[in-house]
Amino acid sequence: MSDNIVVGIDIAKHKFDVAVWAGENHYKMKHFPNDLKGFDAFINWLKPASNYHFCMEATGIYGDPLALYLSDKGLLISVVNPVQIHAFGKAELLRNKTDKIDAKLIARYCASQHPPAWQPAPLCERQLLALVRHRNKLNEMLLTEENRLSVADEVVCDSHAKIITLLKQELKDTELKLKKHIDDSPSLKKNKGLLESIPGIGERLSATRLAYIGDGSRFHHRGQVVAYAGLNPKLHESGQLKGRAHLSKQGSAELRKALYMPALAAISCNKVVKKQWEQLTARHKGGKVGVCAVMRKLLRLAYGVMKSGTLFNAEIPLAV
Repeated sequence: MSDNIVVGIDIAKHKFDVAVWAGENHYKMKHFPNDLKGFDAFINWLKPASNYHFCMEATGIYGDPLALYLSDKGLLISVVNPVQIHAFGKAELLRNKTDKIDAKLIARYCASQHPPAWQPAPLCERQLLALVRHRNKLNEMLLTEENRLSVADEVVCDSHAKIITLLKQELKDTELKLKKHIDDSPSLKKNKGLLESIPGIGERLSATRLAYIGDGSRFHHRGQVVAYAGLNPKLHESGQLKGRAHLSKQGSAELRKALYMPALAAISCNKVVKKQWEQLTARHKGGKVGVCAVMRKLLRLAYGVMKSGTLFNAEIPLAV
């Protein structure tokens, strides 16, 4: 049994709750603002010790700053897929479908499962992720304003038009900054070239894939990458009743979104993907099912070129 002092952390947008597990059903609880002052207050609140094991869910933008803060201090921090913690909670037989994952459950999970230490991505990848997320948010804002303009009263049309012009310029500037960031990093530039050697994968998908998955070294096999994107099939069963398999959608929604249009393009321009598509349609599995299969295929091909370090060649099978 580990001698670490386990601390479960439940992250939200503006605050985070912590539970220091003292064994059995005893916890020391408190909540803090989700900002630098809150992080400092959290550390000062804890009793001085070097054997803390912090654990939190992988919540992306809300949890990354705290995880990085703790890691930079040389503290042991685990960042766990929420699906694993939810499954642990169900196995305890103490929870139902409406129960929320909380800091106490996360602490119990950590004490029981001893998850591995989280390793922060290199700075260049973290900055790339920030740029990709910013670009995506600008695109969403632009689409919203264009929709508003289409139904706006004449008296506010000029205002909407000015906002649209500003957003388009910001989007253009961000795209240039994103491209320069990749070109200035030898590792990102090399990996971008590997990814874009696959017909169907262009600049937008290669940047998104690098931002969310990086060089792929933290994934031990292709199935983990597919699951990270939420493209793994999930079968719903109850007793003797077996339902149809659906996408789990428990991974990165942004990555799935970025894969959709390239998958459609790859059907016509990528020999490997085209062959798979023809096999699927012959079995009457085209449409959304087929497109999702192609999205998975692109991820696997990307995993193959990144793992091998060689450009894509349709004639040479990769580990996909």
